[in-house]
Amino acid sequence: MMSEKPEHFPVLGVPVHLLDDYSSWLISRLERRMGSHVVTLNAEMAMQAEGNPTLSEIIRSAELVIPDGSGVVLYLRLKGRRLSRCPGIELAETLLRQAGQLEQCPVFFFGGAPGVAQTAAEVWRGKIPGVAIAGTQHGYLSPEAELEFIQTLKDLQPRLIFVGLGVPRQELWIAQHRHLCPQAIWIGVGGSLDIWAGIKSRAPAWFRDNHLEWLYRLYQEPWRWRRMMALPQFALKAVVKNYQF
Repeated sequence: MMSEKPEHFPVLGVPVHLLDDYSSWLISRLERRMGSHVVTLNAEMAMQAEGNPTLSEIIRSAELVIPDGSGVVLYLRLKGRRLSRCPGIELAETLLRQAGQLEQCPVFFFGGAPGVAQTAAEVWRGKIPGVAIAGTQHGYLSPEAELEFIQTLKDLQPRLIFVGLGVPRQELWIAQHRHLCPQAIWIGVGGSLDIWAGIKSRAPAWFRDNHLEWLYRLYQEPWRWRRMMALPQFALKAVVKNYQF
């Protein structure tokens, strides 16, 4: 059945689920009111998970792990598994459009600097008049404000929740709080809120099509260079593990 957990293949010890159509699988669960945690796995997250048992366990427990990064797709191809890349931002946008056609499917945007989630929500209201935005909340919360936010989520019970807190914070936060809205689809969307709000731009198609989106992100955010060192390390591990068989 569409709602069952799909087949997976390991990437450095964490699973990637093998589907031709991730959005249809999630819509099926949304319609059945089956809660899900969606992890958008890239090379950087896979490397973090190797040294972070808590993050690794969260990824393994997620109902859906998609191949968000080109490195993950190339790793799978080295193992004989041909799978198309599924960028998390594109999956999120597809779900937003579908949510606009469903009854009783309120959406919540959480994360980013003050004003970002609200602006992103307003952009989507303009694009999809039928979409129901349950609310927005920025990611810079005091402990007191977070308690109020938790109660707000419990009261609103949104069905589609986008969490943009960055890796691994967003994955940890979702795992800790998904019980608040057990019928919701929770997705860690990283910097997608900034892109939707118009604060940052996504890499041009040429970069995306040639597995160079990481290079464009480095151009936009040069301070990320230390984190980007995970990419060559991941590539080396992929090659080494391939020749161990």
